[in-house]
Amino acid sequence: MPRTTPTAYDLAEQRIPAATVTAALSTAVPAPYWLDRPERPAPLPPLDFHVSADLAVVGGGYTGLWTALLAKERDPSASVVLLEGQEVGWAASGRNGGFVSASLTHGYSNGVKHLPGEVDLLQEMGDENLAEFAETLERYGIDCGFEWNGTLALATEPHQVDWLREEAGHDGVEFFDRDKVQAEVKSPLYLAGAWNKKGSALVDPARLAWGLKRACLELGVQIFEHSPVRSLAKSAHGVQLKTGAGTVSASKVALATNVFPSLLRRARLHTVPVYDYALMTEPLTDAQLESIGWSRRQGLDDVANRFHYYRLTEDNRILFGGYDAPYHYGRSMKPEYDQSEESFRRLAAHFLATFPQLEGISFTHKWGGAIDTCSRFFSFFMKAYGGRVAYAAGFTGLGVGASRFAANVLLDLLTGSPTRRTSLELVRKLPLPFPPEPVAWLGVKITTAAMVRSDRRQGKRGPWLKLMDAVGMGFDS
Repeated sequence: MPRTTPTAYDLAEQRIPAATVTAALSTAVPAPYWLDRPERPAPLPPLDFHVSADLAVVGGGYTGLWTALLAKERDPSASVVLLEGQEVGWAASGRNGGFVSASLTHGYSNGVKHLPGEVDLLQEMGDENLAEFAETLERYGIDCGFEWNGTLALATEPHQVDWLREEAGHDGVEFFDRDKVQAEVKSPLYLAGAWNKKGSALVDPARLAWGLKRACLELGVQIFEHSPVRSLAKSAHGVQLKTGAGTVSASKVALATNVFPSLLRRARLHTVPVYDYALMTEPLTDAQLESIGWSRRQGLDDVANRFHYYRLTEDNRILFGGYDAPYHYGRSMKPEYDQSEESFRRLAAHFLATFPQLEGISFTHKWGGAIDTCSRFFSFFMKAYGGRVAYAAGFTGLGVGASRFAANVLLDLLTGSPTRRTSLELVRKLPLPFPPEPVAWLGVKITTAAMVRSDRRQGKRGPWLKLMDAVGMGFDS
């Protein structure tokens, strides 16, 4: 059996003084940085009357916004209504790290694990989707700080170096040994890196959502905020949706509620909500920036089972998130779960160990939120009501780019005609459902503990993780 040793981040939690962590977090506002800004648009009125539409979209995150936008591009004469329970972009779409990945399968290795026969085709289609994503932003003048700098994956443990060396065998990925990675970004924890130069971009996530909202309105989409859909039912001419005070009669419906309980009850066992947390620093000074390098401004992540993601903003703050992914019994989601002092303190200690040259820096914001996880860790699709309703979910934290692809899939499914996208196994095959409680909660706890052990045993996967791999519920990024 491999020897268990503390990871670099285990040691960080032990070595960074509690008082230093407390000081760094002392002025952090408990709110998502991206949404806590004056340019946040005023909410649109709720639906309090009856409206008819060719297409109704439920959900005002990225998936819903892209679906509405692409529907109008396909048929400018179509009437499209979008219903959002709170405000456009308020949930995961306004709280994420802003990584726009070309991957549709949460990494190439995970695609090989779950869809080996089409992973290369999906990589090609993902590259096309990212290029079209960038072109759409330019065409509509959506200013969301788009930077196509790629992602630098980082080894912080010796056994991870070979993983990155293998990853560099794929097209466009450059391997950095210790000297080269330190020349790229300076951290005592970095042992190696792999730069996927064109595999991802960075955006300001809230400004992306707000920009898509504006583009939809300019194309004639009717958007109603603070209009949660309470029910879905067949009607004489399609589907009827009811909100608190209004109704929509639609020929077709696209459901884009992601982490929130689906209006299709049979879909609910296919996702569980897990919580993700992040910190944002104050803007770095020129001297602080020089001390860490990072001149090519890549998105960064490490390659452990429990990983961090981090990036620079346009004004040179650092967002630092990830690692913890707690699940609450019964698929529970509550506003108070958006704040976790334990997770924030852990992230702060990990940050200060990663960049000790930034000691004394303050975090200005701390926040969290729920993301929808499915057992294969990338999107899945369903149809209902005789093909009049289509549903997408399961992005598992990598939906900023994949949501646009999913929107095209939803629209293809609603046409009823086969397309290149609808023929994909990714679209036709559902992930395994999660079991009901208490088995789901117990399974998540066991899996989390097994992932911790794996990280402390040089990446060796124990019996439980091997079992999850065998039944199709394993993850390999």
